This record gives sequence, C-alpha cells and structure tokens, in this order.
Amino acid sequence: MTRNSNNKVKFNFMKTIDFSYFIERYNAGEMSDAEIQWFQKELDGNEKLRKEVLLRKHTDDILKEQSIVSLRNKLSEIERKRASDIPKRSSRKPVYIRYAAAIAGLAIIGSIVLFNGKSLSSDQIIENYYKTYQAPASQRSGSSQSNPDFVLALEFYNTSDYARAATLFSKVIESNPKDMQSVLLSGVSNFEDKKYPEAKQSFVTVISDNNNLFIETAEWYLALCLVKTGEKEKAITLLNKVKNEEGIYSKDAKQIIRKLK
Repeated sequence: MTRNSNNKVKFNFMKTIDFSYFIERYNAGEMSDAEIQWFQKELDGNEKLRKEVLLRKHTDDILKEQSIVSLRNKLSEIERKRASDIPKRSSRKPVYIRYAAAIAGLAIIGSIVLFNGKSLSSDQIIENYYKTYQAPASQRSGSSQSNPDFVLALEFYNTSDYARAATLFSKVIESNPKDMQSVLLSGVSNFEDKKYPEAKQSFVTVISDNNNLFIETAEWYLALCLVKTGEKEKAITLLNKVKNEEGIYSKDAKQIIRKLK
C-alpha cells in the first residue's frame, strides 16, 4: 500500500471515532501537534463542533465550582448506602446530613436573594456575574506555540498580572492579527485592569472576525463591559442576543436583563 493510501486509511479511521474523544483531549491539552492540526481543520468547517468544544470547556469550568452541590450529593450517597446496610434505629438524621441540608438551604436562600431582588447597580452586576475567563495553562492552538511573548503573556495572565499580560498579548497580536484567542485574552486583561475602551475594542474584533471559537465568549464579556461603562441600552441589546443563542451564558444574560430594567 502506498504512502498516500496509508494516509487515506488513517484519515478514514479517525473520521469513524466519536468526536467526544477528541473534544476532551483538545480541551485538556493532550493532543499531539498532528492531532491539533487535524482537529482544527474539522473545527473550521463544522460550526456545531465548534459550539460543542466551547460548551464542554465552559461546562467543565462550571462543574469545578459546584462544591456545595457535590458535597450534598456525596453525603446523600453515603447516607443511602448506610441506610441500605444498617437497620434503621432512629428517625433522627445523622449530623453530617443535617449540615449538608443546611449548606444547601443557604445556597438556595442566596440564589433567591440574588435573582429575585430589586435591580442592581452596574458594580453589583459585575460582582455577581463576572468571572475571569479561564485561559489554558499552556498554549494548545499551535498558532502561537513557539511565540515566547504569548507564553510569557499567558503566565502573567494566569497569575493575575493583567497589565503585563495585556502588553504582551498586544505584541502577539501585532505579529499575528488573526490570533483571536490572544485578542480575547487581551480584552479580558484590559477589563481586569479597568481599561474598558481597550477591552471593548478587543471583544468587538473577535466578534467581527466571525470565524473563531471565541465569539460567544467575546459577546458575553463585551456585554459586561457595556454594563460597567453605563451603556445600558447597548448592554441589553447584546445580552438579549446572548440569551437567544441559548449558550453557556444564556441564563446569566437573562438574569442581568431583569436587573437592568
């Protein structure tokens, strides 16, 4: 079999594998350079796959923060196993179950106060809904893999040194204007550094490119930026768009709209 024939067989074999496997490895930074190159070609021509990659990434981030729910579920599972193995001697609930219920109750009360209260100020909205975009611990896309400015910028970003990160991301963008991940990270860095005009410009650039994995995220952060700068009507318009896209930020966008009206 010729080399071309072998390549064709290998390509067809990869096409038969469930994309879920590749999405997990891509988001985890476990792909080889060859796999990254192949997967990004698949992403370029598959909008549904791009959205799935983003959804999986954001879902993983959210799940990491669900400590209260996780604690409640683990304790409930312990109690279910205990109850099935040991005859019930008392109707009194174990101490740890009562604590778990108390924690869950506090979480519910907090949610009620947050989402059913009166309108919030822009600062309160940012405090309640804004979370810094979780950048990768190391570069995976390949486009800036050998760029020392990007590597150093990423280190500054992940250690919350946003002013230096923004400066270095700008250098990366000068050499590669189509690197939308760097543009997004530059925008978030400037947001964190309270440089809102620069942040807005970065988010607009990502959205206008209209061919990358970061558009939904850029829309969300641009909306928050508009909230922060008091541009209420523009913020509501963009938040409605985010809400209607039914993506990872849809629910929060809906809540913020209620708080702004």
